[in-house]
Amino acid sequence: MSAKLVLEFNRRPSTLAYMLRALQPSPGLRNAGGFPPVRAIWNEMPIDQRGLKTFLGLTGLKAAEGLPMLYPHVISFPLQMAILTCPAFPLPIWGALQIRNHLLQHRPISGNEALDVDTHVADQRILDKGAEVDLRTTVHSKTGLLWESLNTFYYRGRFGQASATSPLAPAPNIGDSVIARWHTLSGVGRQFGRLTGDYNGIHLSNSYARLFGFRRAFHHPQLVLGQCMARLPAPDAEGPQRLDAWLKGPVFYDCDVALHASQEADGTAFGLIPEGDARPAMLGQWRSCAPDSRLVDMTGS
Repeated sequence: MSAKLVLEFNRRPSTLAYMLRALQPSPGLRNAGGFPPVRAIWNEMPIDQRGLKTFLGLTGLKAAEGLPMLYPHVISFPLQMAILTCPAFPLPIWGALQIRNHLLQHRPISGNEALDVDTHVADQRILDKGAEVDLRTTVHSKTGLLWESLNTFYYRGRFGQASATSPLAPAPNIGDSVIARWHTLSGVGRQFGRLTGDYNGIHLSNSYARLFGFRRAFHHPQLVLGQCMARLPAPDAEGPQRLDAWLKGPVFYDCDVALHASQEADGTAFGLIPEGDARPAMLGQWRSCAPDSRLVDMTGS
């Protein structure tokens, strides 16, 4: 890997800096020959207690046995933003949509640990009508690997001959049982964007969202996912646990949603369906797993 493709930080990446970089022309996926092996590192990252309080308040999650397992995904997201807006990245971030989140927590993380966070391009594939790139994040402390994730972004377009799909693409089935209903928040796009560093206009402006084919602005997926987790039975807090989420469509601000769930041998399968929609906007599984579990077997990941 070329050293110029390693981004090192000793503090949170500047949102202004990477959003300004996002305005620069992108070389194009065909011209670049694929997504480059960019890596972003932030050593000794502290836990922002004010940000944690905001996150808990917006999602309804608790921090009883350490950080909620979704929170490392939120606070490490600025590293993903830094990669997606890197000048060497071949496609503009404005066209990127999150479609899958896979999280594996090996042990609970306390709120006073200093964390070493590493995010890099792990895999990529060409599809019939788009391209996918997987960003893998690992969180270590002095005791070893604590948490890891694989986040998949999708870009619409024609980029060449299609390759094999991801083994993580198939989503679970959910039952008809509704365990919770609620009305989603409004006016929180900027507030949650301050946590993730994601200020994509599709979460902030109805007019901007319509430019990309959406009816209006909609929630950051991690906020909605956290609200689902707050209403689901949690796996054993002391043991390893895994969360997989398939992001199928937008969850708009100020709308009614229903959470469907079914129990499985080691956890829960769930789906969130907005009122008036026939299909889930989000599908997921939250379950306990073995101590030696891996997210997915990928060479070089």
